[in-house]
Amino acid sequence: MELSWLNWLYTAVAQVITWIHQVYSTFLDPNSGLTWALTIVTLTVCMRILIFPLFLKQMRSSRKMQELAPKVQELRKRYKNDKQRMNQEVMALYQGAGANPLGGCLPVVAQFPIFISMFTVLRAIAADQAKFGMSQELVDSAKHALIINAPLPATFFEAPDIAQKVVIGFFVAISSLTTFLTVRQSVTRSMAQMPDNPMAQQQKILMYISPLFAFFSLNFPLGLILYWVTTNLWTLGQQHWFYSRHPMPQFDAKGNAIPVKAKPGLVAKMRKTTPEEEAPPAPPEPKIVRQQPSRQSRSKRTGSKKS
Repeated sequence: MELSWLNWLYTAVAQVITWIHQVYSTFLDPNSGLTWALTIVTLTVCMRILIFPLFLKQMRSSRKMQELAPKVQELRKRYKNDKQRMNQEVMALYQGAGANPLGGCLPVVAQFPIFISMFTVLRAIAADQAKFGMSQELVDSAKHALIINAPLPATFFEAPDIAQKVVIGFFVAISSLTTFLTVRQSVTRSMAQMPDNPMAQQQKILMYISPLFAFFSLNFPLGLILYWVTTNLWTLGQQHWFYSRHPMPQFDAKGNAIPVKAKPGLVAKMRKTTPEEEAPPAPPEPKIVRQQPSRQSRSKRTGSKKS
C-alpha cells in the first residue's frame, strides 16, 4: 500500500538507489544481479551507519539498566504486594539515572520508514512503473536483474519457475535464521542481567516465535528480503562488538558495580604478540623502613649506675 504523504521518502530512497547503482555501473555490468545486489547491500549499510548513534544510545541505556538491576530487585521485593507503587518506583529510578526501558525500539522505528520505502520502490519496479524519479531504463534494468536466476522484484508466490521459488525460499530461510540469532543474542543478554525478570518467559516465547515472522517475507520482493538479511547480519555483528566491549557488570555484596575488563576484540585475538612486545610487569617498589633511635634510660643518659 502506497502512502502519498511518504512520497518524498520514496523519492529520496529511489534517488539513493540510482546514485549507488551508477557508481557500481562504472566497473560492473549495470544490468547484472551482482550490481543490483551490491546496490541494495550498500544502501542497507549506509542506512545502518546513519542510525548508529541511535544504537549507541540504546546500548548505553541498556547498560544503565544493567547497573540498576540490584536496586530494581530490591524495589520489587519491597513493593511486591503493591504493583502500582513498584512500577512507579522503578520508573522513577530509571528516570533519575537517565535509563530508558523503551530505548531498544529506537533503531527499529528508524528502520521502518526505509523498509516501507524499499518495499514501495521495488513494487513499482515489479509493476514496470518509472516512479519516484526513476528512469524507465533503470526500472527495466532492475526488473530483469537476476540474483541466482531469480528476478530482483519477484516474490515467492508470483515466481513462475520452481527454481526461482527455491532461491527466494532459501533467502527467506536465511532471513528467518538471522532474525532468530539476533533476538536470541539480545534476549540472552537481557535474561543474564535480570534473572528474576517477570517478563523472562515472554522474552523466551518471543525468541522462538520471531523467526516465524520472517516467513511473511514470502510475499516480499527478493530485493527486500536481501535488504532484511543484510540488516540482520549487521545487527548481529554490531551487538557482538558492543557486548564484547561492554561486558556484563558485576556487583559486590552491597550492590555496587565492580569494573569488569572488556574481552579482547577480533583484531586483538588474531594479532600475535611477541615476547619482545610484552612489557614486563613493573617490579614492586621496595619498602623504606625508617629505624627510630631507641630511647635511652635516664641512668644511661646521665652516665650514672644503679647501686
